Amino acid sequence: MSEPMTTHGRKLLEDELNHLVRVEREQIKQAISEARDLGDLKENAEYAAAKERQSIIEGRILDVQSKIARARVIDVTTINSNKIVFGATVTIFDHQKETTLSFQIVGEDEAMTDPKKISYNSPLGRALIGREAGDEVVVKAPKGDLTYEVQDIKYS
Repeated sequence: MSEPMTTHGRKLLEDELNHLVRVEREQIKQAISEARDLGDLKENAEYAAAKERQSIIEGRILDVQSKIARARVIDVTTINSNKIVFGATVTIFDHQKETTLSFQIVGEDEAMTDPKKISYNSPLGRALIGREAGDEVVVKAPKGDLTYEVQDIKYS
């Protein structure tokens, strides 16, 4: 199943993969080699720690490669819509807090890297998709319904 991702989100994953393969993987190879030189591997804490770190790095490499392979990259600058779709930068008014919020709706990985971005799969992200400026949006939350008004939509 493909996952939507902005061009920026894909670049972030590609940069992470490059770092994992060229830096982290090489560093862990060196650490394992140095730990082997310390002697008996059965009672070698440095070796065990290095092998565990290697497992974590290799797992993340596989995860990032999979995400890149499944990515459906969306160039936000080519979108021209009055409705909120993936990649939109949205300004909303929070009626409960009486504040204005602005953020971009992006994929899950990209949302975790920046507080000004939310996942399209989040309750608020799902509620906003398909809405237009002026629409009122109600999000069901554990502490009760939250009401927002869409003020502006941009694609840049």
